[in-house]
Amino acid sequence: MIQEYRAECFTWMASSPGGHASLSSQKSTLWECSRAKKLQVTEEELFYMNCRAAYLTVFKSSLESIMSRDQLCLALQKAGRNPSQKTIDKYWTPQTAKLNFDDFCAILKKEKPTSKSELLKAFKKIDVNNDGYILHTDLYKILTKRGEKMTPEEMNAIINLADINVDGKLDYVKFCKLYMATNEQCLKTALEKLEIDSRMRLQQLGSHLEGSPDSGISPLSKLSPRIPRNIDQETMLNRGDGRNSSLQSPARKYESSVSFNISMGANSGRNSKLLEPNSIKEWQCAQSKGCFFLEENGEIVSHQYKIHVAQRSTAYLTIRPLNLSQEKGSSSPWLSVDTALYLLKESEGQANLQLVCFTELRNREMYGWSGELGSGLYYLIPFTTGCWLKKEKKHVTEEAKLVCRGEKGELFLTKKFRSALSDIFDIIDLDGNGLISLDEYNFFELRTSGEKCDEDAWAVCKENFDTKKNELTRQGFMDLNLMEANDREGDPSDLWVTLHSMGYNKALEMVEACPFIIDIYAEKCRPRIKAVHMGSGGRHFEKAICKSVINKGDAKALDSHESVFLHTYKSDFRITSVLENQSENKAIIHVNNELSKNCVNNRGLNVFAVEVAPKSTMVCQHVMPVNERQEWVYNCVYSLVL
Repeated sequence: MIQEYRAECFTWMASSPGGHASLSSQKSTLWECSRAKKLQVTEEELFYMNCRAAYLTVFKSSLESIMSRDQLCLALQKAGRNPSQKTIDKYWTPQTAKLNFDDFCAILKKEKPTSKSELLKAFKKIDVNNDGYILHTDLYKILTKRGEKMTPEEMNAIINLADINVDGKLDYVKFCKLYMATNEQCLKTALEKLEIDSRMRLQQLGSHLEGSPDSGISPLSKLSPRIPRNIDQETMLNRGDGRNSSLQSPARKYESSVSFNISMGANSGRNSKLLEPNSIKEWQCAQSKGCFFLEENGEIVSHQYKIHVAQRSTAYLTIRPLNLSQEKGSSSPWLSVDTALYLLKESEGQANLQLVCFTELRNREMYGWSGELGSGLYYLIPFTTGCWLKKEKKHVTEEAKLVCRGEKGELFLTKKFRSALSDIFDIIDLDGNGLISLDEYNFFELRTSGEKCDEDAWAVCKENFDTKKNELTRQGFMDLNLMEANDREGDPSDLWVTLHSMGYNKALEMVEACPFIIDIYAEKCRPRIKAVHMGSGGRHFEKAICKSVINKGDAKALDSHESVFLHTYKSDFRITSVLENQSENKAIIHVNNELSKNCVNNRGLNVFAVEVAPKSTMVCQHVMPVNERQEWVYNCVYSLVL
């Protein structure tokens, strides 16, 4: 925000808002550039994303099979193909009973989409006058008499298209453009459906994919803006090349199963209640705020921290949702979101971070851990399962007003918008001193626009907005947003970009974010905490979660060869399962929670499947009670699929 105003700030202070360059175009450009960088994918990844998008416009899940010629034809059309009957006959023979998703991908690899140049070349061969037109009579004879013949009905459908036919002739250049546009629109519609329907994405096979080296925790890692990501861990699943598909082999069957049945009593959290150390008032404390943000693809990102402990000391770590000031009568939905802390440390001479501890105890909405920590530098990663922080289902019918005009035409922020901005200020004020530093502001900027604010732009801000001790005050933050509204002459579109990025819906309710507060107590020294990154944790964090479950959970072999194991960790408020594949081949596991009672899981589905890469582990699911005041039963069957 400030970066964009760098050249305009002084002009705005001295003249009317009309002197500004278009803030909307600048901000949109920044957003799209950041999004484009984030969405850089390989050609293979793009191919499989398109395959999955097309498949899921016809079927509810990629685990469903194509059961007829018509379904195959429809799915191919959704993928931007225009299959002939000859093409359908090639893949749907009299012996074909069904085709699975792997088969579909294999077909699309072979049946490349027709290019515009190929179409034009074919038409030019029958354009005897070389004028860009073909007589309807000539076209009818060719397409109904030669090669794979079209029916009269299909021919009439083409001839009746007014935009490409005139005076009994077909403008085949326009036809080619229309043909290509129709194919592109089919694929675009399929991709949009895949992006919008997060539940549909969750039905796909969940795979453990090794991240790149820079996906780990690093104090030098770039902060990531809130960017909708279409290519994610669950979108890139089941990438089989068809060698084990139903084109060559029978349908998959369950090889073996293992089931868990755990009954949990109501209010069971009393058994492992978090208790403060008796002498904690004499200990030294460091505190920081942060926030979980729900991305468009269902991924959850948050602030991540470095902690420095000067000497070996008994420590006490806690995290809890931040209770912000709310309007009277409204509740804070994020207060019920579960939170956790994972403490990692880089072992000497090793690049990988090692799990030190995680919060296992709870007192109402606070989760914590107590124990001894050695001196040194640690990485602290906040975590939530995703059971209670999910995409909003409620449809907002009326958009809240952000700005209004006074009697003299001047703009001002509405009371409701000022309340939301005040809460946002409290969230980004990480150290809680009532002011926003440049570092704190940059977390906000990177989240909402993808661009950092440099020292020069910050200097302009300090000269034009209310600051104290070189930091932005609450009033200065309000004026900055008012400036944005003035710059757009009251158009709130860019203000909404900020609000959506911070988890607000159109009713100005924070429903897709959960602010939190962390307290770190140490008995013998003052700990230091600093936010260094915003992200999902990366592969090191995934491994840390898996390790915490494997170290403390129960293990069961999932197949007769004891190469696939299910690890289940149970606390009084959460059950987590981890799958470990020790074999040289990928493993596909079918998960069925239908017999569970009073339970919710982070995937949002009772039945799903996951894919585990060879020689790897992955988190399968987190399960929590819907109503903690009632008994809850975790009854889950895990089946290995051939």
